[in-house]
Amino acid sequence: MTSHHPSPSGLWLPLITPFREGALDEASLRRLVRHYAAQPIDGLILAATTGEGLTLEEDECARLVEIAAEERTAARPALQVYLGLSGSDTRKLLRTLDRTAGWSIDGYLVTCPSYVRPSQEGLFRHFMALAEAAAHPMLLYNIPYRTGVNLANEQMLRLAEHHNIVGVKDCCADAAQSFDLLCRRPEGFAVLTGEDAFFYSALVQGADGGILMSAHVLTGAFAAVRATLLAGDQPGALAQWRALAEIPALLFAEPSPAPIKHWLWRIGLIDSPELRLPMTGVSAALARRIDQAVGRSAA
Repeated sequence: MTSHHPSPSGLWLPLITPFREGALDEASLRRLVRHYAAQPIDGLILAATTGEGLTLEEDECARLVEIAAEERTAARPALQVYLGLSGSDTRKLLRTLDRTAGWSIDGYLVTCPSYVRPSQEGLFRHFMALAEAAAHPMLLYNIPYRTGVNLANEQMLRLAEHHNIVGVKDCCADAAQSFDLLCRRPEGFAVLTGEDAFFYSALVQGADGGILMSAHVLTGAFAAVRATLLAGDQPGALAQWRALAEIPALLFAEPSPAPIKHWLWRIGLIDSPELRLPMTGVSAALARRIDQAVGRSAA
């Protein structure tokens, strides 16, 4: 079945959610959206893993979307915005889809059910039920090292036939599985890597882009790697990537999004690096390393 929706591609940012004194920091959020709307990105993901979506209340999620919609409309109306969804109860997610159908979003990023470890047939039926009900297109999110279950390519390809399923954020952590999917996927089904450290290699193998937490910083440089590859200059892209490769390693040295929040706080994009438990701030040692990287990037 052919999708009626645009296929996501390029560089997407899973936006952090700024907090201050326990509440959503609306001033910092507006600053973030305005800043990234001016960068060479193709889309934003709200309330996903990097956005600490599991800690957000329903009204906070609604406010997050509302503010992002206001700011992107003012700065860059064409910027795509997807909402992250996760859950292990198909019925509850169906109710969430119904509740958010009228929100100012362009699609959903939907994670495999965590902890319950359903069968492959259960995963297929889960996503099919959601796709049938969703008012917006869906990107699947396959990240078995977080959820405990891997969506195999056979089921992925079955799901790709649904017009409302437009692609996948691929974090399967299996290079052979990722390459097999790239070889077999149907036209119009996007594969975006979510493994920041493998952005270059995924692009070389044919991925359509990436959803990269690390691209909160040096955003233009991350986008340039893909642009250089598309221009046919693979050696140039590799040189650009080598200059960037230490950034994902640094920002994933401790549990995300603590490192990137520290960086964004240090450069003044957010007013506080605050996280919600069980997430905690970076160690003093990592803070020093990030501060040094901030200084080098500003030089």
